[in-house]
Amino acid sequence: MTFTHTPPTVALQSLIAGQWRDASGEAYTTHYPHDNSTVSVLNAATRDDVDEAVAFAQSARLKPNWAGLKAHERSAILYRIAAGIRSQAEELAQWQRLDNGKPINETRALVASAAGTFQYFAAACETLEDTITPARGDFITMSLHEPLGVVGAITPWNSPIASEAQKIAPALAAGCAVVVKPAEITPRMAIELAKIAQQAGLPDGILSVLAGKGSVVGDQLLRHPLIKRVAFTGSTSVGLAIGKIAAEKLMPTSLELGGKSPTIICADADLDHAVAGVLFGIFSSSGESCIAGSRAFVHRRVYDEFKKRLIAATQTLRVGNPMSERTQMGPLITHSHRQSVEDYVALGLKEGGKILVGGQRPSGPEFDAGSYYLPTIFENLDNQSRTCREEIFGPVLALLPWTHEDELIAQCNDNDYGLAAGIWSQDYKTIWRIGKALQTGTVWVNTYKTFSISTPFGGVKMSGTGREKGRMSIHEYMNQKSYYWGTNDQPLPWSQS
Repeated sequence: MTFTHTPPTVALQSLIAGQWRDASGEAYTTHYPHDNSTVSVLNAATRDDVDEAVAFAQSARLKPNWAGLKAHERSAILYRIAAGIRSQAEELAQWQRLDNGKPINETRALVASAAGTFQYFAAACETLEDTITPARGDFITMSLHEPLGVVGAITPWNSPIASEAQKIAPALAAGCAVVVKPAEITPRMAIELAKIAQQAGLPDGILSVLAGKGSVVGDQLLRHPLIKRVAFTGSTSVGLAIGKIAAEKLMPTSLELGGKSPTIICADADLDHAVAGVLFGIFSSSGESCIAGSRAFVHRRVYDEFKKRLIAATQTLRVGNPMSERTQMGPLITHSHRQSVEDYVALGLKEGGKILVGGQRPSGPEFDAGSYYLPTIFENLDNQSRTCREEIFGPVLALLPWTHEDELIAQCNDNDYGLAAGIWSQDYKTIWRIGKALQTGTVWVNTYKTFSISTPFGGVKMSGTGREKGRMSIHEYMNQKSYYWGTNDQPLPWSQS
């Protein structure tokens, strides 16, 4: 397919019970954030569609062509999925760009990440070992893991293909069947992944994709008695609702939720590295990232110099068409989300903040139809302000000076969220001391927003529960079962007279 500045409108179908077909709900459209043009038309899934997909998945997972596969045989399918993603990498990156407006260089990186995720879990699948535990009697003891069954994955709109891979790959490696509910406004990547999985030899019914409203598809998925686990990435408010439903079923979940992550610039920081890292941490993905470093705590000794450099660097960022390889920031996901960001900027001004750069939409005809917003930096905000406490999910940074380390740590931790943090310093003792004190799931040191599929990721406090990524995340989709294998020559003595 040739991709042009005018995106093609594509009719999409859902994968339900092993069949590609229109879902049972009403038709709706998705739009390209750059110019609000229609990029896809599809039918929303219904509760009946969910029930059909789950029932078929339960039957499919027990068939010999899935339940009977050995780990290395499941692994071979995952390797082929990785290869399939790589063979269609450019098309997938372009479709991801159209789905949510991310710049093309970023969507290419996300596609590469998805391929790497399937490759990693393919390797982990065929090398994962169970345990013979130390015996404490006349028996052999062992701990084995078995697939949970049918599981659900609910994915966000900001990085669909990467988020979907991080949920689908370990679940398939574990031997589960997966029902995916992609974000209503960005369904394309889950659909394309399912096509690649089919081509790789995944049996019918082991993977289903149902696009539609979270209040319909997501809710039914969560409540279905055959769904044994749900992995969710999204807002904290939705995560809390999911947690309540899951608790009623005693169902395990992983919930990757919101963030208001601090980045700390110490007096001895390399300012060139720190400025570049802070820019990338907050303004890449147009700030639409749960890990965005939205609070920058800068030591007073370097505050003025850091601020000067940061403003100058921010003003050079290239905001524009996601199709251009020069673009660093694309549009926000929708006009309504841009309005939410604008409301927060207005709130920041009311709370006493001073805008150092940005704070408005870019001007020019190339921006008029899209949902663009300029990178924005505040100072003079109090850490207790709503602007500094609530997740904006947009390109808005607050600069906060600090002097004493104990006060710094208290301010960083004085927030409902605890997903990520960054530290910029050249002293390893300072880094270690601050890093251990921060209440967060990830700490980046002299870098930011870098990832490895081999390293577990998740948050604390209102940023969620559970972990994704890492070799052992396969076990999140498995039940642990213990065996006691008697080796005694004589019958158990209790029953003997």
